[in-house]
Amino acid sequence: MLVFRGLLLILAVALAGCVSTPNGSGAPRERITLVLVCDVYKMEEEKGRGGLARIAAALKAEKARHGNVLIAHAGDTLSPSLMSGFDQGAHIVDLFNMTPLDIFVPGNHEFDFGPHVFRKRMSEFKAAVLAANLRSEAGAALPGIADTRIVALGPIKVGVIGLTADDSPVTSKPGRLRFADSLATAEREAAQLRKAGAELIVLVPHAGRDLDEQLFASGVADVILSGHDHDLYMRFNEKTAIVEAGSDGMAVVAMDIDLDVKIGADGKRDVKWWPRFRFVDTADVTPDAAVAVRVASYAAKLDAELGAPIGKTATELDSRNAAVRGGEAAIGNLFADAVREATKADVAILNGGGFRGGKIYPAGSTLSGKDIKTELPFVNKAYVLEVTGAQLLEALEAGFTGAENEVGRFPQVSGMKIKADLTRPKGRRVVSLQVGTNPVDPKRTYKLATNDYLAGGGDGYAVLKSAKVLVGDDGELVDSIVIDYIRAKQTVSPAIEGRIVVARARPAQ
Repeated sequence: MLVFRGLLLILAVALAGCVSTPNGSGAPRERITLVLVCDVYKMEEEKGRGGLARIAAALKAEKARHGNVLIAHAGDTLSPSLMSGFDQGAHIVDLFNMTPLDIFVPGNHEFDFGPHVFRKRMSEFKAAVLAANLRSEAGAALPGIADTRIVALGPIKVGVIGLTADDSPVTSKPGRLRFADSLATAEREAAQLRKAGAELIVLVPHAGRDLDEQLFASGVADVILSGHDHDLYMRFNEKTAIVEAGSDGMAVVAMDIDLDVKIGADGKRDVKWWPRFRFVDTADVTPDAAVAVRVASYAAKLDAELGAPIGKTATELDSRNAAVRGGEAAIGNLFADAVREATKADVAILNGGGFRGGKIYPAGSTLSGKDIKTELPFVNKAYVLEVTGAQLLEALEAGFTGAENEVGRFPQVSGMKIKADLTRPKGRRVVSLQVGTNPVDPKRTYKLATNDYLAGGGDGYAVLKSAKVLVGDDGELVDSIVIDYIRAKQTVSPAIEGRIVVARARPAQ
């Protein structure tokens, strides 16, 4: 059993030369290739890696290797990005339509602009859109979105199942669309595909690692091409293979499958297969010229609109997931302070998953409106809620649920100090909470500033749905508040100052 994580996964390409072929002859009888991209939010490359122009080139190169190639996108791409705040993801569909993408499976962020925009964007993809566990409010399949597809690749029929993120009602805004259980759906669809003649089952889910493990352990599929966790991942137990392709096209994952197809005396076909894994670093790919031109045209529009400086940071800001979803972050303090000050609230909570820049701004960096809108692409409004101390504690407990896995609900705060212990059971992880200079009073009411997503119960903050709304849809946009805050101060110097202290389990020795 093989498990790899992190960018060093690219080194796993060495495995390709170490795997035997099914017939032991040194050369495969037949070969097909499955290619995966997922969680692509940024259209532009960063430090010579990722971006749609490099992704397009990598996918075209894979398609050109031989005729039996299937390319899948495992979801999360319409949002969040700076440009999506203006066009609700239309540019991403346009750019992916310039690639040889075969299958698209929606992730949770495809629903960020609501069910109407979701349906519109899915209809615009040239690729086949699959989501077997998605239904309308009435329980019907959605027009233009199929459950499965059987594709003839070389000598075999490949059955492909798409599974959208079944937790989208918690993590996004799908309205009244229905989401069935992923594992049960996969089991049903796989059985039907095999009856229809599929000889290899490929599952394309947008699923967190826990669900990935359930799907893998079930043996429901031969190959799983997953998205959602933003890491490079590979596992193979000689029965099922699973891969994930990180995020933003930093790498493209290809699985070359060697096939040995034999026909028995009874006329039945026996298919044996073995995977060869390749992780293609897009830093080694020459960007596709046509896509690069299209990306540049979109970027020029954004720069003209938002590129002007608004101020400087005297201290380093880190918006990478490990920072904003793993503990107190200076950029989290900066943004939460801006929202609390603008709303005159007692405390503020922003979710770490709302920070999307994924970069480091060195001390002394000039900040622009584009930087802030890149960090906060969701177009959230600042709400002010009246909460009791008990509700505030419950909200923070929600924020620390799953925090050992760098989840998006992790809180970035202002006006309070928190000690949390992730070794304790969920719901009992907040060890102490101080508001201002005093311990929280469970019966006292406080003014809490947050974004409309959390105020509506998003990311598991269900307790906030019952809070009294003091400022709602008439509130300012969070990104505008932060921009005005930095512009007014000209120079900001946020630091990690002990607002959030987290105890974690020690790694096993």
